Amino acid sequence: MIKDNKSNVRMTPYLTIKRLLDVILALVGFIVVSPVIILFIILIRLETPGSPLFFQERVGLNGKYFYIIKLRSMGIEAEKDGAKWAEKNDPRVTRIGAFIRKTRIDELPQLINVIKGDMSLIGPRPERPIFTAQFNEDIPGFIYRLKVKPGLTGWAQINGGYEITPKEKLLLDQYYIQNQNFILDLKILFLTIKICITGDGAR
Repeated sequence: MIKDNKSNVRMTPYLTIKRLLDVILALVGFIVVSPVIILFIILIRLETPGSPLFFQERVGLNGKYFYIIKLRSMGIEAEKDGAKWAEKNDPRVTRIGAFIRKTRIDELPQLINVIKGDMSLIGPRPERPIFTAQFNEDIPGFIYRLKVKPGLTGWAQINGGYEITPKEKLLLDQYYIQNQNFILDLKILFLTIKICITGDGAR
């Protein structure tokens, strides 16, 4: 387990209310988007062999490991040569995968992670253990992101997505952690919905 020894999470009124809203919105959201998830489960299965759902270990709050749930956007042999960080125009992505990544539909099953409490709707995107350790060696302080619960979407995602470097991601996540409030959360949520609807991707 990767630990951030400086983390000291207190259940402030903001965090308590945020958790309550996470559960309510994630439950309602999952019911609403379930037909979309089922549709793409079928399309993914028709396009490529293997499970349409993808489970991957990530690092959460205070270094706790958990498994995120995603719709699979790559072929089943995407990491036959080892772990590789996702990038823009990744050649491992399938045709259906390119669409669901662009619109963020591949992330929708993670509403289950939000309901379970592994994640929040808004927060830094959780990284894999191998990349968290690697990035923290290259960019001291990268595990600062573990001070808050990871999110389904975040400030870095609407301001760069797959195009930004780990260092740029850290700076954007630091901004969110230092300035998190309900107004900023709402802004991120609405901009994420816009991305999902228009398919424009992150700015």
